[in-house]
Amino acid sequence: MSKIPLNYLWSWIIDLITSLTSGVIFYTVMPLPAKWTNNWSRIARWCPVIGLLIGLTLTLLSRLLQLCGLANLTHSTMIVAMWVAITGGLHLDGAMDTADGLSVTNPQRRLEVMKDSATGAFGAIAAIIILLLKTVSLSEASLPFWFILLSATGWARWGQVWAIAFYPYLRETGKGSFHKENLRLPQDILLGLLVLLCLSSLWFTVGYLSWWQGGVILFGNMAIALLTGYWFNQQLGGHTGDTYGAVVEWSEALILCFLTVF
Repeated sequence: MSKIPLNYLWSWIIDLITSLTSGVIFYTVMPLPAKWTNNWSRIARWCPVIGLLIGLTLTLLSRLLQLCGLANLTHSTMIVAMWVAITGGLHLDGAMDTADGLSVTNPQRRLEVMKDSATGAFGAIAAIIILLLKTVSLSEASLPFWFILLSATGWARWGQVWAIAFYPYLRETGKGSFHKENLRLPQDILLGLLVLLCLSSLWFTVGYLSWWQGGVILFGNMAIALLTGYWFNQQLGGHTGDTYGAVVEWSEALILCFLTVF
């Protein structure tokens, strides 16, 4: 049996690392050295992992805020504000543009309206609702705070990868088109799914949750991520870069609301 050359293995590892770090730069405002971010191929596969990185960052910030003795609602509001700041508002902007597009009764004009950089009334309303849902649900949730953040940020972005992979892209060019062309199936879907399933297994270790409640949480998070992308596909007949962002934002908000039940 022939051995894999060490230089090939090393090149493969470097390729993976630079692809991940390039994805971090694309989807967040986290600063990284330029030499780490020169591989933009297939960065969408890393979305769930990047989501977990965002969740971990927010968890650390939450710990710092708790040391300041902030009230619960104030603490949650600041976490949501930092959440938007870490992503540079990338996904929220997409959710706003999508809302403006869906407000148009003529389906032929929806993509044109979504492309307009000016934010309309429906886009502003959608942003307010999303931010309020996140803030209130975080302040009322009784499950472990760090676990809630990781679940929302991770599963929402897995739903985004699913939408990129399985629904048609509605524009001829654009950032979304780049992601779809470079995605490989099934490995790029399975990467995030396996990571999230390993993480979600920890729900069964939470002492005051029964095994069936852990299962409901796991499948509920997955279902929300999948159904959100499906809903936007049904409304538009496909997806754009804006709707990919909308999938992330609405999935995060709905998952957080769902977890307040437990």
